[in-house]
Amino acid sequence: MRDPIRDDAVRDHAIQDLVIRDITPPDTTDITGLLAEAMGEGPVARWLMPDARVRRESAPAYFEIFAEHAVRYGEVYTSVAAAGGELSGVALWFPMTAPVPPPQDYDARLKDAAGAAFDRARELDAALETHHPMVAHHYLAFLAVHPDRQCHGIGSALLNRHHDRLDAAGLPAYLEANDPRNRELYLRHGYRDRGVIRLPDGGPEIWPMWREPAS
Repeated sequence: MRDPIRDDAVRDHAIQDLVIRDITPPDTTDITGLLAEAMGEGPVARWLMPDARVRRESAPAYFEIFAEHAVRYGEVYTSVAAAGGELSGVALWFPMTAPVPPPQDYDARLKDAAGAAFDRARELDAALETHHPMVAHHYLAFLAVHPDRQCHGIGSALLNRHHDRLDAAGLPAYLEANDPRNRELYLRHGYRDRGVIRLPDGGPEIWPMWREPAS
């Protein structure tokens, strides 16, 4: 269920009515809710769980696994409105410059969350793992913007915040785009395709993408 963002606005600067920040303290409740709402009807989600009711019921537990894992081992950025403080976007990054352990009790929690879709969820994991690069990089596991705030440059602002750090450190970035519109956003931010992943049983295409640091 990677790459939830649908942000068509071309922005090279942070949006003035937003505050982009690392989360602290590490509370994942709002993040999990945003991921579920933004990604629950995406192409990979529909392939994993064709039944809409099952998707709605299972999505929070599924995304909670990764939100908690990012808080422990990754870097989490959120965007909130300067007035009101509502969460509008989130980016979950993992610094793959050293080994990162799998989420705690992953198989058991995934089975509880995915239910009958467990085998497909593991197929997805295996497909993504096969294409994941081994060299040092930062991995954008999830980028999500609330459906009511999409196409306002929030995704670009979240990307720019971390890209500035990566460029300063000379580190590349990697992600998987699972929607043509998302892929276009990442292309505008310097990512390039590294082939394509085709999920079985008529599943959607996923584009592994790589970004070299800007000089």
